[in-house]
Amino acid sequence: MIDLHTHSIFSDGELIPAELVRRASVKGYRAIAITDHADHSNLEFIISNLIRGSEFFSWNDTIHFLPGVELTHVPPSLISDLAAKARSLGAKIIVAHGETIVEPVMPGTNHAALKSDIDILAHPGLITEDDMILATRNNVYVEISARRGHCLTNGHIVSLARKHHTKLVLNTDGHAPNDLCSKSKAVDIAKGAGMSGEEIDRMFRNSEALANR
Repeated sequence: MIDLHTHSIFSDGELIPAELVRRASVKGYRAIAITDHADHSNLEFIISNLIRGSEFFSWNDTIHFLPGVELTHVPPSLISDLAAKARSLGAKIIVAHGETIVEPVMPGTNHAALKSDIDILAHPGLITEDDMILATRNNVYVEISARRGHCLTNGHIVSLARKHHTKLVLNTDGHAPNDLCSKSKAVDIAKGAGMSGEEIDRMFRNSEALANR
């Protein structure tokens, strides 16, 4: 399992980074990104502390750790600049908090994020066809979510991604220990969204490519 969207106590997660990485390692994860919720007030704090902490993960030879952020409720006009700053500070995975149908995300967030230097557009809700085309053109990965609520539009996302050859990844958006999932559960979530076996295999390869680039 490769999970590129999780949260620690640096935002609204339950675990300190070391324990989150350790639990993921014990669960059999091959790679994990901690991508705490960030805006202009805490971006530097999150990235600098995740990078500093990663130097002391003694089990890091068994799991690939990537420090990152999830740009969350950032006004669309400011996303591009903040993404560039996150990259300059050393974030390995930049996630943008998409227009999920269960939170009051500002309209236009998906579109602005897809024009910025991000890696993953998370739980983009009822993403438009034009924005899915933009994701494909700009090589941005679009997320299938294992998280309750965010997962409600997975089928819509898969349908448009299939039509426009958009790269998909599946992440837990984990906030608590029980949110971490096995690869078999991830397969079931993808099947529930209507993905074929070939599409699921390709999705897992996408995660591996993103984790290793």
